[in-house]
Amino acid sequence: MKFCGALFLSLCGFAGAGHAAAVNLATLTCVRYQNEIMAPPVAPAGADPINTMMWLFGYAVGRSGAHVMYGDALAGFGFALDAECKNNPSEKLIDALATIKPDNKNPMDLTGLECETFASRHLDLLQSDRESADTIMMWLYGFAVAKSGSQLFDSSGLKNFETALMADCKKYPGRSLFDELAAVKFAIPKN
Repeated sequence: MKFCGALFLSLCGFAGAGHAAAVNLATLTCVRYQNEIMAPPVAPAGADPINTMMWLFGYAVGRSGAHVMYGDALAGFGFALDAECKNNPSEKLIDALATIKPDNKNPMDLTGLECETFASRHLDLLQSDRESADTIMMWLYGFAVAKSGSQLFDSSGLKNFETALMADCKKYPGRSLFDELAAVKFAIPKN
């Protein structure tokens, strides 16, 4: 199965994971999200709005109940979320995320991708393009947090999540990536 080649290409050149402090999506308003998370007056070291958006995109898809990764939909998702928040600045971010319907071109069904296959491709990408590998892992992290029922964004947990996911893929190689993302145990921030 093709692993979202377009996603890889569109994400090249983007660095590290966003912000270190946990943010509750259920209490964060759109205006605060736009002014404090995506465009703060002084960006924290290592902040990356693309990875933050990838996490939110994965979270929104996971929360919707879908089981696909949309390789060509990040830009459209970001623009739609920006428009929703500009039109409704007092709306809670978690509610805004629920209104966005991603472009469903080129979906990759996570139920059809074995954990072992994903892990192998992830390790290959780590060797050639660490930043893109981290960005894709950020989407998976957001998806898994949504599946866990948490409403907290905490980019500092990315490495813990990646370690747990890769260990499980080694332990359960035939498990689908979708099932693994619902089963993986990692440090989940409490709401």
